[in-house]
Formats: sequence, C-alpha cells, structure tokens
Amino acid sequence: MNVDMSPARIAAAQAQVPLAFREPWPVRLRKIALWTMFIGLFAWCLYDFNFAPARIIEGLGRFGRVLGFMFPPHIWTTWAGWSEVLKGLGETLSMAFLGTVLGAVVAFPLSFLGAKTLNKVFWLRQGTRRVYDVIRAFETLILALIFIRAFGLGPLAGIMAIAVSEVGTLAKLFSEALENTSKKPVEGVMASGGSQLQTIRFAIMPQVMPVHLSVLLYNFESNVRSGTILGIVGAGGIGFLLSDRISAYKWDEAWSIIFLIIAMVYLIDWLSRLLRAKLIGTSDLAK
Repeated sequence: MNVDMSPARIAAAQAQVPLAFREPWPVRLRKIALWTMFIGLFAWCLYDFNFAPARIIEGLGRFGRVLGFMFPPHIWTTWAGWSEVLKGLGETLSMAFLGTVLGAVVAFPLSFLGAKTLNKVFWLRQGTRRVYDVIRAFETLILALIFIRAFGLGPLAGIMAIAVSEVGTLAKLFSEALENTSKKPVEGVMASGGSQLQTIRFAIMPQVMPVHLSVLLYNFESNVRSGTILGIVGAGGIGFLLSDRISAYKWDEAWSIIFLIIAMVYLIDWLSRLLRAKLIGTSDLAK
C-alpha cells in the first residue's frame, strides 16, 4: 500500500497525536542530565578560575597599555642588532628542520611495524603502536625541559625535543597511510612474481609518498612555531630573544620580533604550499 507521507500529512498527524512524536522519557532524561552536567561543569570552571567581568575589564585595560608600549615598533639601526635577531630566526628554523628530519628518519621504519597490512604479528604491532602513544603523550615543551637538563641550554635541546615528539606523531600518520593503500597494485606486483620488498617498493611506496611528503611539510610548518615557544624555556632560537625583551619590558623590540616571527611563519607556509603543489601534483595556492 502506497501511503503519501507528505509534510502536510505529517504535520496533521503531529497536531492530532503530539505525544506520539515525542522522544521517550528515558531519552529526554538522559539529554537533560547531560546538558545539566555540561552547564554545571562550565559554570564551575568559570567560578574556580575567577572569570569575573571586573577582572576581564581590568585585564583588557592592562593589555591596551602593553599594546601602547609596543608602538611604534623598534627598528634596529646597527648590524649588531639585526644580526642577533636574524641569528635567532635562523636557529629556530634550523631547529624545526633538523628536528623534523631526524624524527622522520626514525619514524619511517617504525611505521612499517605499526601497519596491520604489513606487520601480521599482533603483539609486535600493538607494542609498536603503544610506543607511538607513549611518545605522543609528552608535549614538546615538556621534552624540551627534560633535554635542557640533559644537554644544557641551547638549540640542541630544542632539536632533540622536536625530533622525539615527531617520532610518535609521524610514525602514527605514516602507518595509517600504509594501511589505507589500495590492494590492487600490491596484487599486481605479487602476481608477477615480485618479492615482499619489491611489493613495498613498487606498489605501496608510490601510493604513500605524496601523503608522507604532505605530512612532513605540514609538521615542519608546525615545528617552526613550536621552535619559537621552545626558545622561551631556554632551547635557543628567536623565542629566547623574545622572552628576554619581554622580561626587560622592551615592548617595542618584542613587537618587532613578533612581527618577524609572523613573517617567517607566513613565508614557510607559502613555500611549503609551493612544494606540495610541485611534489604532489595538486595546487592549493588560491586558498
């Protein structure tokens, strides 16, 4: 039997028996309980953190005064001043590059152990994945503080912190890319008599390399920003100079350094998009 369930007939049925279209009481009670818990937790957090309107207004006033100290930005008139800042920018860029490369070198072979399509040994695969999780549980800033105690102040601690953090992140992303490859090229190489290594080389790697390169470029961009934060805790780079200027209340110089950091991050983002367009074959330059 064909019944016309037009919007008009549905509206008429709802008007006649509105209770039949309501959610059951258990469902409604669960929703009410969840919303009550969410609103209560949100309100408690605001109260516990002293999120008072008077405090916000006072903080905005202080922030306005700080912005007033930042303008006009400082312009260095000697090569000594510029060289110190450019050296800091170069150290931050080098930290991000070396940390990303070192992390990728270690993560690449580990990703094969964590991919279920390549590693059929359950305990080895799960153990490798748990190693990923343990490494990613440590924030890069925490790793930097640990390595500063081990290696002392300077860019080396920042490089090690970024590299270790990238091992967990890149290994997980690389292994997921390996698991999402198509089986047809693999079956073709195996049907022609190819070995396991040849299958990986000619059937799997051509599929995952664009993804790997895209992930590497994106993480490099992210690590440039992370390198700035690491410098504040003593890992060298431009962040150390920024922290020093803020501590000395040289807000005009701090704003100039912030502007240079923004310009560097934008330049890295633009260059990485160019590289992705060249290597991967798709252009997103208009975005």
